[in-house]
Amino acid sequence: MSFEAVRAAAERHVGDDDVPGLVALVAAGDDVYVEALGHLSIGGPPVRRDSLFRIASTTKPITAALTMLLVQDGLIGLEEPVDRLLPELADRRVLSRPDGPLEDTVPAERPITTRDLLTFTFGFGMATEMFMARTPWPIMVAAEDELHLATIREPDPAGQADPDTWIAGLGTLPLIAQPGERWLYNTGASVLGVLVARAAGRPFAEVLRTRVLEPLGMRDTAFWTSETDRLATAYGATPEGLVAFDEPDGAWSRPPAFGDGAAGLVSTVDDLLAFARLFLRGGEPVLSAESVRAMTSDQLTEEQKARGGLGEDFFSGRSWGFAQAVYDGGAFGWDGGLGTSWRVDPARDLVVIVLTQRAFETSALPPVHRDILAAAYASVG
Repeated sequence: MSFEAVRAAAERHVGDDDVPGLVALVAAGDDVYVEALGHLSIGGPPVRRDSLFRIASTTKPITAALTMLLVQDGLIGLEEPVDRLLPELADRRVLSRPDGPLEDTVPAERPITTRDLLTFTFGFGMATEMFMARTPWPIMVAAEDELHLATIREPDPAGQADPDTWIAGLGTLPLIAQPGERWLYNTGASVLGVLVARAAGRPFAEVLRTRVLEPLGMRDTAFWTSETDRLATAYGATPEGLVAFDEPDGAWSRPPAFGDGAAGLVSTVDDLLAFARLFLRGGEPVLSAESVRAMTSDQLTEEQKARGGLGEDFFSGRSWGFAQAVYDGGAFGWDGGLGTSWRVDPARDLVVIVLTQRAFETSALPPVHRDILAAAYASVG
């Protein structure tokens, strides 16, 4: 099996004005092909296979896996209202219209459940229309500018409060939609981190490490790293070129007050391969086969999808499982807006992982990720 096309696809994008550096992995059965190209920063040291990247929203399926493990243990009920463990989210009020004043609300028609959090249908999160509005929605101003939840904008581990303060802040806000009414991105996974910590009686980072990361050998995955010489610089594109917005000694170089289950982890390509293989093994040694099926199957109704995703065609060719996309044809996975993508295709026994630290400019998969993914599929036939 030849992966020359994968290398060629990666090489086309590596450069100081495009993607300073990347690690790409294609695993087809027992064959594992890895390319580490470019530099950790512009003019900096070379990228290596074990380099660290902020994986942003690729964190979400890892958080969902831990949640399902606690469901298996009986510590959380999948259909249970979260009120027992998250009283801050009991007796919700809902905005009469999403862009309306915070005081104009109606009662929630039912409580929020764990399933609602996993499927991103609990009533709070990102909606495309809020970013297209002429003036900021009041709920967005309150959540981000006043409470600094960092759940409707980019990840901000340095700005988020401790979990109890964070969830209390969220609890002061009305929901944007009725529980179960529509898909709203991101916030559900942040709340899951608080939920599982309270269910387990230990900090989220500790529960994640002992129950998921260590059993899978994901030794480099965490909410921060002291090995900053291995961490890539995070860049965003501007009309003047790439601009660094987080250096290796920045926000991910120290323990955060809030381990964000939606977007907080750093990881490596081999750790994410280990997580992918969990699903290809039917969940062993962490999850049951039933939990794997739930995480990787369509969990949305047509009515929920009809209300929109991230972009007009978001649900074309895919839907949503538990904290990750599920694609027509059986593949699943999710991407991180700071520059990562993670895809698993059980039908082809295929895993494709691309780690960069150039932030996405839209919700669509950037060209470097699309090209490597297409080359990987072409390589396996």
